[in-house]
Amino acid sequence: MSDSIKHECGIALLRLLKPLDYYEKKYGNKFWGLNKMYLLMEKQHNRGQDGAGLASVKFNTEPGAPYIHIEKSNSNTPIQDIITRAFANEGFIGELYLGHLRYGTFGKNEIENLHPFLRESNWKTRSVILAGNFNLTNIDQMQEKLVELGQHPVKSADTAVILEKIGHFVDKEVETIFRQYKDQGMDNMSITHKIAEEINIGKILQQSSKRWDGGYVMGGVLGHGDAFVLRDPNGIRPCFYYYNDEFVVAASERPTILTALNMQRDDVKELGCGEALIVKRNGDIKIEQVIAPSERPAKCSFERIYFSRGTDSSIYEERKRLGGNLRESILKAINYDLNNTIISYIPNTASVAFQGLAQSLNEYINQKRISKIIEGQEKGKLTEESLQEIFKQDSLRREYLVVKDVKMRTFITNDNDRDDMVAHVYDVTYGQIKDYVDNLVVLDDSIVRGTTLKQSIIRILDRLNPKKIVVASSAPQIRYPDCYGIDMSRMTEFIAFNATIDLLKERNLTHIIDEVYQKCKAQERLPKEEIINYVKDIYKPFTTDEITARITKLLTPEDCKAEIEIVFQTIEGLHKACPNHTGDWYFTGNYPTLGGNRIVNQAFINYYEGNGKRAY
Repeated sequence: MSDSIKHECGIALLRLLKPLDYYEKKYGNKFWGLNKMYLLMEKQHNRGQDGAGLASVKFNTEPGAPYIHIEKSNSNTPIQDIITRAFANEGFIGELYLGHLRYGTFGKNEIENLHPFLRESNWKTRSVILAGNFNLTNIDQMQEKLVELGQHPVKSADTAVILEKIGHFVDKEVETIFRQYKDQGMDNMSITHKIAEEINIGKILQQSSKRWDGGYVMGGVLGHGDAFVLRDPNGIRPCFYYYNDEFVVAASERPTILTALNMQRDDVKELGCGEALIVKRNGDIKIEQVIAPSERPAKCSFERIYFSRGTDSSIYEERKRLGGNLRESILKAINYDLNNTIISYIPNTASVAFQGLAQSLNEYINQKRISKIIEGQEKGKLTEESLQEIFKQDSLRREYLVVKDVKMRTFITNDNDRDDMVAHVYDVTYGQIKDYVDNLVVLDDSIVRGTTLKQSIIRILDRLNPKKIVVASSAPQIRYPDCYGIDMSRMTEFIAFNATIDLLKERNLTHIIDEVYQKCKAQERLPKEEIINYVKDIYKPFTTDEITARITKLLTPEDCKAEIEIVFQTIEGLHKACPNHTGDWYFTGNYPTLGGNRIVNQAFINYYEGNGKRAY
């Protein structure tokens, strides 16, 4: 992605099912569990570069001895920092680990905002550790419910609110079991063991999550040793797991588990929508349907396009299909002149889609050659010379032209600096293009703001003197905010929205903007069940091609010599390429939860009123 959009957070949970000395004897390393957690987190570093945190729980500690240890870091090397400190602390070695990598969409990049969060108690069964990859759309309402329960929440971050919600029902469950056995005359120490055995994690999660609206995968640990990972009922955020008789592991990406623990792909399972992986202190493991799954799951398609690593075999094939789907649009843009066209991509996440595009174009070329050969046979004019001429035509020219200067990223520290510095983030390879003869096609995986395209990439490509520059996006037009974890919350962040507003103003249709605002405003106090996404009306007067043409106009630098054309993936092409990940609300406005409509309307209200704050 040429624009700077933050990734999703990542989690990793590891429960060792054997005594700790087992791993030292078998693997020759008492830090075996910590080593694996380091790999599980490092292999998901793409998911969180704001900071990292790691918690461990040690079983069978004596009263007075610490049994929970947590390390956090927001340095430039957060994973290495926390692992180094963990290795230096013998007490950190435990049977249960919960790690988190943060890409913040809420709050500042400060230590107190880093996961895991701890709700501490003198009762092990009441101590709760939580880490997650999520955003909820109804935090304000959830805070009100906590107040109704008699609590006094002091933090509004969704993690803190969820932690208190879970903690409330943990307390309630513990108290119920305690009273049951106390009434039978059992002593407190015996009751404590009974609580640890009988506490019902599935019931606690079911009660806690009743009013959650959003996308989430969260991992949790109780101080006595029970652990869980829970996925939202729409499957918006990804989660995978594996277990055997030695360990249980869960993570946000499948390749992470495959690499860190040397698994085969089919061994690692995907946690289902609304399911929880629950591991009891005694080692019992179960997958429980905690929340009824959505009738129409909406697994995030952006995970497949961009966020998750492409080393997952299914993601790799889907990205290739996304690139291949662009073939016809690109051929039209270059007037089918492949002889005078170079194709490339904007590093590095678009490289797999580029392979799919190149493969599809080669198939097109081969089919043309086959047709010409058959035609030559039928006319009796197939000779060695004619074959050579056929194979000279329509050859695919692939070049690595756009090179990102990684060092420059360290200088882009804020929005004011960005405009001045962004033009120098990329370099190009000179000498490959025939001046004012060749077309240049560059593939990006998505276009959000378009800032980098206009201020940097198109300008530097224009210096190569191509006749035409075609920028192809393997994702469709991004038109709506995300409210489930991706840091896209303001309408003005989307070049598709800005282009549409520009068209409305040009064609004297600004009354539509006013009408949409009034409709959104009228719904502010309605229950989320009654709210409609009226922002869709902004786009209705125009075809996708009209909006694309205006995007092209807005992103073409004034001094550009080459003709510019931008090409987007279609919604149909997206679904065809990623059939099992149909979550497309940022493209279509079809939000999978009721809270999404409230958020998009609020984002439009903020735009209309000139309010630059987030919609959630």
